[in-house]
Amino acid sequence: MSAATAATSSTGQSKKWIFDFVLLAAIWGASFLFMRGAALEFGAVPTAGLRVLIAAIALLPLLWMRNLFPALAQHWRAVLGVGLLNSAIPFACFSYAVLSISTGLSSILNATTPLFGAVVAWVWLREKPDGSRIIGLAIGFLGVVLLAWEKASFKPGASGAATGWAVLACLLACLCYGIAGSFTKRFLTGVPPMATAAGSQIGAAIGLALPALWLRPEVLPSAHAWGSLLVVGVLCSAVAYVLFFRLIATVGPAKALTVTFAIPVFGVFYGTVFLGESLTLWMVGCGLVIVCGTVLSTGLVKLGKTKNA
Repeated sequence: MSAATAATSSTGQSKKWIFDFVLLAAIWGASFLFMRGAALEFGAVPTAGLRVLIAAIALLPLLWMRNLFPALAQHWRAVLGVGLLNSAIPFACFSYAVLSISTGLSSILNATTPLFGAVVAWVWLREKPDGSRIIGLAIGFLGVVLLAWEKASFKPGASGAATGWAVLACLLACLCYGIAGSFTKRFLTGVPPMATAAGSQIGAAIGLALPALWLRPEVLPSAHAWGSLLVVGVLCSAVAYVLFFRLIATVGPAKALTVTFAIPVFGVFYGTVFLGESLTLWMVGCGLVIVCGTVLSTGLVKLGKTKNA
């Protein structure tokens, strides 16, 4: 391969990575908007249950085309378990949260996922962070406390729900994401990512089936609610998983996970433009503190100079 050809290939790869990154952040940022559209009529748990069911159905053909059913069958217990941690519980929590707090705030709180992931890896996998990462954890969680302090009222608001419980639900979802990350590393290393993605949606659908049926709406939801549900299931779950794992294959997991920092940008934008949600300087400031702490806690940036070997 000539130098010119190699340079062209490298440029194309770079553009593909940037496109996938921005598209994934835009899709996942929109998930809060569509979750709210569905949860208003379906309820939180049925929204989460139908979301993962739709995603599982959409991913099954890819699983079949890539002949990944044997891999799924071999690791089915762990794959179904990660589905509860990485999809069932978080999706139900966020669907509940967006009923009483803004979708923009929910997306900002979602950016704490790497913070919880670092803490869980420290406690469970004994991956002790260095001084720079510990400072990052402290900064990140300080941002969470400052952001939650303004919103964490446990008195019923206009929607009938207390915003404090919604904030705690978002943080519980992020904690589950963090546990799922260490769980995957501990029990699913080497398993094809697409098998994990599809299998986890199946596991989440099974786990939420009975609660979703029990809490199903008494009145048939509108076409708008069904449309929101289809979008969040197909686009924000199935298609997003394909993009995410393609991103991991292109640039590696560390860079792929930085998409978490871009999601609030789109989440806040969508909420402000389409739902008329207010965006305060306090929210922006706390969000920046959280992102700065997360960048340090994940090791993407280190304080001080690194000695050359």
